[in-house]
Parts: sequence; C-alpha cells; structure tokens
Amino acid sequence: MGDVLKFRKPKLSEKHKGKTLCKSGFHKWEVVKEKQFDVKQGRLVTVYQCARCGAKKTEAR
Repeated sequence: MGDVLKFRKPKLSEKHKGKTLCKSGFHKWEVVKEKQFDVKQGRLVTVYQCARCGAKKTEAR
C-alpha cells in the first residue's frame, strides 16, 4: 500500500498573504494587454490590474 499523506489547513498568514498590502494602498500593478483601446473615449487606454487582489485602474494616454 502507498504512503499516507497528512493534509493540513493553511495558516492564516498563508491564506491572507498580500491582502494587507493592498488594503494599505500598496498594490502590485501589472499591465493588461487584451484591452488597449476604449471605444467611448476614442483613444488608447492602459488598463492595470493588481496581481494580488485583482483591483483594476485605467490610465488614458
């Protein structure tokens, strides 16, 4: 028979890792390349998404 694996619950620090930084305003912004043109404004727009919490912000050029 095989080895017995013990499953453990993740620690709270592992579960909520990075969320306290975003709540304090320190997001980890990354550029989203799929949507670069806004039809309503008629100009190029850079869309940023936080890698930790998923928040989005836009910046018009």
